Amino acid sequence: MHQQGMLSAQDLEGLAASGDIDTVLCMFTDFQGRFVGKRILPHFFLDEVLGDEGLHACLYLVAIDMEMEPLPGFEYASWETGYGDFKMIPDMSTLRLVPWLEKTAMVICDVADEHTGEPVEVGPRTILKRQVERATAAGYTFKTGSELEFYLFKDSYDEAAAKRYQDLQPSSPYIMDYHMLQTTKDEWIIRKIRNDMVGAGVPIEFSKGEFGKGQHEINVTYADALATADYHAIYKHGVKEIAALSGVAITFMAKWTMEEAGSSCHMHSSVWNAEGTQSLMWDEGRPHHMSETFGHFLGGMMSTAREMAWMYAPFVNSYKRYQLGSWAPTAILWSEDNRTCGFRVVGEHQGYRVESRLPGGDVNPYLGYAATIAAGLHGIENKIEAPEMFTGNAYEAKDAERVPSSLHEALAEMERSEVMREAFGDLAYGHLVNMARQEQTIFDNNCVTDWELVRYFERG
Repeated sequence: MHQQGMLSAQDLEGLAASGDIDTVLCMFTDFQGRFVGKRILPHFFLDEVLGDEGLHACLYLVAIDMEMEPLPGFEYASWETGYGDFKMIPDMSTLRLVPWLEKTAMVICDVADEHTGEPVEVGPRTILKRQVERATAAGYTFKTGSELEFYLFKDSYDEAAAKRYQDLQPSSPYIMDYHMLQTTKDEWIIRKIRNDMVGAGVPIEFSKGEFGKGQHEINVTYADALATADYHAIYKHGVKEIAALSGVAITFMAKWTMEEAGSSCHMHSSVWNAEGTQSLMWDEGRPHHMSETFGHFLGGMMSTAREMAWMYAPFVNSYKRYQLGSWAPTAILWSEDNRTCGFRVVGEHQGYRVESRLPGGDVNPYLGYAATIAAGLHGIENKIEAPEMFTGNAYEAKDAERVPSSLHEALAEMERSEVMREAFGDLAYGHLVNMARQEQTIFDNNCVTDWELVRYFERG
C-alpha cells in the first residue's frame, strides 16, 4: 500500500491516461537549496526519461549563486570546461503528487555524468548520500528531523519586491508564540500547507505560532537522513509556491529584519543500529542516560561546529541571526532542554536525541545533514568526548567557544578543516569552500547596501 501522495510508474501511467496528471516536475536542488529542473509531459517521462534518452541539464546549475550567475573557481564546472550537460536520473522512490498544482506530479533527481552515468560528486544530494554510505559501512543509521520556521506576510511576493522588501506587513501585529487566536487568523493558509504536504507524502506533525510577528513553525516527522532532506526540500519549496499562489509572501531568511527573531531550522538527529530498529543513544547506567556512542556523536558535532558552520549557515545574512537573547545560539555548549545552548539534548529512550540549534531557515538540508553525519562519525570513530553539560544562561557563559559571528569567520575555519576534506573528499570539499568564498566575495566587492546609503549618502 502506498504512503498517501506517493506514486509508482504504473500509478503515473494510469493517472496520465485518465487525464488526471498532465505534468511531471523533474527537479534537484542547487547549492542554495532551491529546486531546479524541467516540466515534462507524462508520456515523454515514462517513455524517454525512464528509457534510453534520459533527461539532461546544464552542469552550471551546481556552480551558480542566488542570481543564477556562473561563479569562478570551480574545478568541476567552468567556462573552460564549456558548461556541458549532466544527466538527471529520477529517484522513483520520490515520485509523488503535488496537491497545490493542478494535475501535477514531481520526482527528485540525482545528477550523474552524461557519459559514464556515475554520480556527480559535487551534487548536494550526492554529498549527503556519500555520508549515509559512510554511516552504513560503519554500522549506523542516522535518523533526523527538521523544525523549520518562517515569516508570513500579507504582501504578495511581487508587492514585496516592488517595495524593495521595506515596510512589509506581517500577518500578525504582535508576537504569536503558541498563540491560538492569531494562528486561527492565519489558518486559512497554514492548514492548506499542512494538508497539502501530507497529500504530497511529506509527513507533518503539527504547526504553531513562533516568537516573531507573523512567524510560524511546521514540523516534519523524523526519518532517515536522506528522506528527511527530501521532505525538507519539498516542504520549503511547496510552502513558497502555496504562498505565491495565494497572493501572500513567506520567507525562510535567517534574519529578515534585526527587529525580529531570526528563523531557525532546528535539526534533530540520533544514531541507530544498522537496521534502523534500535536507537544507540540511551544508557540507563551513564550520566544523563547518555550512551558512549551518544557522547562521542555529540563530541564530534561540537568539536567541528565552527569548521562546519557554513554547512548550516551558508549566506552572509545567516550570521545576523546569532544574537544574544534571541533564541538563536551564540555559544557551542550543550545542555538538557536548554534553549540558550547551541546543542539541546531532549527526549528519552528511543526518542533520545540532540537538537542542533545552529542551522537557520536558509540551510540547504542535504548539506546540513551531510555535515551532521560527517561530524558525528568523526566523533564516534575518534572517541571524542562531549564536554561537561552546561547549566544556566549560555548567553552569559564565560570562556565558551562561540558560533562564528560572520561568514568571513566561518570561511576561515572551513578553509583549514581537515575533517571536512577527509569526510567529503577533495573535489566536493573544494567545491564547498569555493561556494562559500564566492558568496562572501560578491557581498564584499559587488554590493552597496541600504545601510551604507543611509549612513554615507549625505554624511560620508
